[in-house]
This record gives sequence, C-alpha cells and structure tokens, in this order.
Amino acid sequence: MNLEALLAARLGPALDGADPAVRRSPHADYQSGAALPLARTLGRAPRDIAADLVARADLAGLATAEVSGPGFVNLTVADELIAAALTELAGDVRLGVPRVERPQTVIVDYSGPNAAKELTVGHLRSTVIGDAAARILEWLGHDVVRANHLGDWGTSFGMLIEYLLEHPGGTYLDARALFASSPEFQERSRLRVVKMQAGDEETLDLWRKLVAGTKDQLLTAYQRLGVTLTERDFAGESSYHDRLASVVAELEAKGLLTESDGALCAWPAGFVSRQGGPLPLIVRKSDGGFGYAATDLAALRHRTLSAGATRLLYVVGSPQRTHFEMVFAVARAAGWLPDTVSAEHVEFGSVLGPDGKMFRSRSGDAVPLAALLDEAVTRAAVLNPDPAVAAAVGIGAVKYADLGADRRSDYVFDWDRMLALTGNTGPYLQYAYARISSILDKAGTFTAGVTLGEPAERALALELLAFEPVVNGVADSLEFHRLAAYLYGLAALFNTFFAQCPVLKAAPGVRESRLTLCLLTGRTLRRGLDLLGIATPAQL
Repeated sequence: MNLEALLAARLGPALDGADPAVRRSPHADYQSGAALPLARTLGRAPRDIAADLVARADLAGLATAEVSGPGFVNLTVADELIAAALTELAGDVRLGVPRVERPQTVIVDYSGPNAAKELTVGHLRSTVIGDAAARILEWLGHDVVRANHLGDWGTSFGMLIEYLLEHPGGTYLDARALFASSPEFQERSRLRVVKMQAGDEETLDLWRKLVAGTKDQLLTAYQRLGVTLTERDFAGESSYHDRLASVVAELEAKGLLTESDGALCAWPAGFVSRQGGPLPLIVRKSDGGFGYAATDLAALRHRTLSAGATRLLYVVGSPQRTHFEMVFAVARAAGWLPDTVSAEHVEFGSVLGPDGKMFRSRSGDAVPLAALLDEAVTRAAVLNPDPAVAAAVGIGAVKYADLGADRRSDYVFDWDRMLALTGNTGPYLQYAYARISSILDKAGTFTAGVTLGEPAERALALELLAFEPVVNGVADSLEFHRLAAYLYGLAALFNTFFAQCPVLKAAPGVRESRLTLCLLTGRTLRRGLDLLGIATPAQL
C-alpha cells in the first residue's frame, strides 16, 4: 500500500489539480507542503490556504489533518487502516509491491571487464550497481536483458596475442611493458590487429582460447560475488565488429560525419574541447580502425532497432560521462534513439583508500577483486567461523558499503566500518534479519494479524508500508543508497520495537500482532537485501 499516493489522491481534488506535495515528515506521519508555493500564485497567506485544504479534503477513513507552522498540513494515518493493511500484507508474497502494468524491455550494460585481465576492485562498482539495477527492475516485472560488454577485441588483444606468439607463457603485464618500451613491438602488435580483423586463423585460434579462459574465470568470480551475470550475458566488442562499417556508412549517408585529419568524426552540438572549439566523436580513426565510439554506436543501434529495448542503462564510471552524452546525441541524430527509448549513463564515482586516493595495493597496483573478497571473508570469520556465513557477511559487507553510498560520489574503503555490527552496514542488517529468524523459530505457528498499541509498534508498522514507494522510486532514479537507507531505518525501528515491546512473552492477541510485525520486517529486510544482491543468513 502506497500511503503517500493515497493521501495525494485524496488531497488533489481540494487543490484543483495542484501538486499535493505529500512527503514523510518527522512532525507527523506525512506532511503536505502544497500551500506554500500556492501562496505565491494566489496571493494569499499559506496558513489560510492550508486551512481551506484541511476543510475541503475528504480524508475519511484514511487520516486526520491539521495546519502546522507557516502553512504545512500534518497528516496522521488512521491506526485501523495501518493495522488492516499490514494484516493483508502478511499474506502477500510481494509485500504490497505490484508488478508494473506496462513492462519495458530494459538492457543493463554492466561489469564489462577486459578479457585476459583479472577483475580488480575497479570493476566492483559497475558489477554490483548494475546487478542491483537488473534485480530490482526484473522483480518489478520488466523484461531485463543483462549485457556484459566484454573488452575482447582491438589493440590490446593484438598486443597480447603477438607477445604470446613470441613469448609463450607470457602475461598481459609482460606484453604491456614491452609495448610501452618498444616501437617495433607496437608496430608488430598493430599488424596483428589487422590480421585479427582479416580473419587470420592462427591469430583467431589463440584469441578464442584467451576469451574462453577469461569467461570461465569471470563466471567463477561472479558466482562468488553473488551477481546474476551468466554465460549468455557476454556481449563482447567482437560481436559488433562486422557491424561497424555499416554504422559508418549510415552515419555518412545521413550527413553526420566529416573528415578531420584522416579520421571520420561526428560533431554533436554543445560539446566543447578544452581549447574551446567543437569536440569531435571519432567514429573511424585515421588508420581505418574503429574505436569505442563506433562499437558503442553499433551496440546501441542493435539494442534499440533489433532487440527492441525501450530503456538502456550503461553502468560505467563518471569519467565517461561526456563520451556517453556524445554517443547518445549522435544516436538521436541518426534516428537510432527515438523519443520512445531512454538511454541513461548510470555513472558512479571511485573507490578510495584511507588516504583519499584511488584504492591500491601496497605496491601501488590495482587490488585484485579475488584478494579483496578473500580478505572480506577472513575478517568476517571473526564474527562467525562458519565458511558459508563468513562468505555471506564478508562479501555482503563489501557490496552494501558500495550500494549504501550515493553512486555518483567517491567513497572510502574502510574495513572496520563496513564490517561493524552497528551503524548503517550490511552486517547490521543481516544481524537484524537473523534475530527475527530466531524469534520466529521460537514462536512456532501463529495466526497473522495486527493491532496497534505502543508507539514503537506504530512506527515500525508505518515504515513497513513505505517499502513499495521506495522500491519504485529506486527503479526510476537508480539511487540504490535510498533503498539501503530505508532498510537501515527499518532495522533500527525494529530494534527499538523489540527493546520496548516484549514479543514471545506478550499476552495472547498482542503476541500474534507483534509476531506479525516481526514476520513482515524479516520478509522486507530479506527482499530488500536480495534486491541489492546481498545474502541473508538465518543465523549469525
């Protein structure tokens, strides 16, 4: 039940179509601030407008209202309505969150590591954030397509394959070091790319083995991290190679490309270089090769015109903001991104170390994701030595620390904070769920139903009814920290309730009501954490 929407619907007719501006409030259950902006329009005192609103609105059976402060309307929801709604919710596996009436086809482009290179902490945010987006949208009923845009083509592979042919058993880092120091090796690598593009079988055979090995390693890492990417979700850059020439040809035919120093460039309006001149999007390089822009345009064209996507999500770091804005602008001009399709860059900040700089190992290298997860599980084992529980808590703590922060901001990686059993952390929420599981195990069977008496009961009940608008809001905004904050607030209210309201020793009738509140809180915590990709052990 969306109480905010219900209250807005009741207030709306009394406002002649103006926004009721209903929000949760620390001063009441909900509050309408509609009178304040209307005062400027109508030339009346906001308290007078608020008083008229209270007099005219039909809130019977839903809430009581009173004017407060400079012109707010405080709304207190009827206890009977809250109790009835929660009693109904106890029998609803979806916790009052209906499936969407008009499902979209949503393609979520996330993780996107480079083949032949191990996952590092730098891949964590795209993988975790993208998976949360896919989980939430899918649970709401959208047709979600996961796209793991694997970097498996181009110069880096030409470099690596050439090195392995010359130095069997070598590594990517060895190849990179030689590439940086040897112009001759750079030229041989460039020619190897040409051979790849031309279909040279020796080159492609080694390429296939490298990509296959990479996929196996990635799937193992994804399974351990608890994300839902599978083998069928890989959509490597190579899969668009045969479409790049047609992308260029179509853009040329539409007059969207011009030559600049031998390269073919698009010049979307409004983008300026550091020198103040127009900023180009290079679609085909001067040597005839294709860069990221061509591949991204080919992928976008396929996703909208062939796959029928109506919402595109690109979960990529903030430094790529301008690139994606330019790609979207060119795609719109080409007719590949019609008004019926939205394309969103789901940007995110960096993971920082305690010194405020990019999170690195002591040697200054990127931290391997496997090593990070090993450390998380080892530290979590102090809380519970059971391997399965330690993995759930440690990895859950890492994911929650990421998703609990505003994705657009950088955040500091702090082991002690993220594994704490107090505060806004994954383990705190997991512990709350485990406590509820223990209570329900001890309680045995009972008949669900809610009656409200104590303030702590009412506060918890009201928060449980806020789950639906939070989930739907996050599906639109992709601000996952809002779901995390809701779950933390719910757990905190439950702990207050549990401290003030005996459950198992309560009198008959009251006991069943409080057990129902425990049941609904546990279900909501479990569902909410699952939408974030975090496990909920029944015991900690």
